[in-house]
Amino acid sequence: MALKQALLIVDVQHDFCPGGALPAQDGDDVVPVLNEYIDDFKRADHPIFASRDWHPEGSAHFQDRGGPWPPHCIQGTSGAEFHRDLNLPDSAVIITKGDDPEEDEGYSAFEGKTPDGKTLLDSLKDAGIEEIYIGGLATDYCVRASAMDAVKAGLRTHLLLDAIRGVDVNPGDSERAIEELKRDGVHVATRAQVAAQHAETN
Repeated sequence: MALKQALLIVDVQHDFCPGGALPAQDGDDVVPVLNEYIDDFKRADHPIFASRDWHPEGSAHFQDRGGPWPPHCIQGTSGAEFHRDLNLPDSAVIITKGDDPEEDEGYSAFEGKTPDGKTLLDSLKDAGIEEIYIGGLATDYCVRASAMDAVKAGLRTHLLLDAIRGVDVNPGDSERAIEELKRDGVHVATRAQVAAQHAETN
């Protein structure tokens, strides 16, 4: 019997795309591919989750307060909005993270909360999800952290190789992150593989 699946889209926001405050290289290239995954998961009636960085002004996450990053994804700004071309359905569950002004945190979507205050893991458990597919930005930070937490939570975890891009503060960071995730038990997949799997189970 097939495991119940979900799609997790990590932080596909304007500030993480070209022209934004903290862009992943070619970050907006993930958008059309993720839209195809969204269509696949909608047709298969699998739930879709989308995380977002949602930092307050003056966050401890930012360099001017001793954090590692320039200001980005500040609440209510255009940079914090999901990419304008990302076709999130109305049914998508939004996971908000990084909103504590005193913490340098919010890398993993599993640190975030739904609009009704539940954690992502609780939401997945409530939906009976056992298998999760993850794409988005950035490979070497929030995608990596989210995939690691998914494995730790006991979920069968897939990294969507054609729907991720990295920041690569140090050259090769993204490739190293992918190899680390594979060693930790994360499976890798592409849309052709996922679409074929859904076709077999429907």
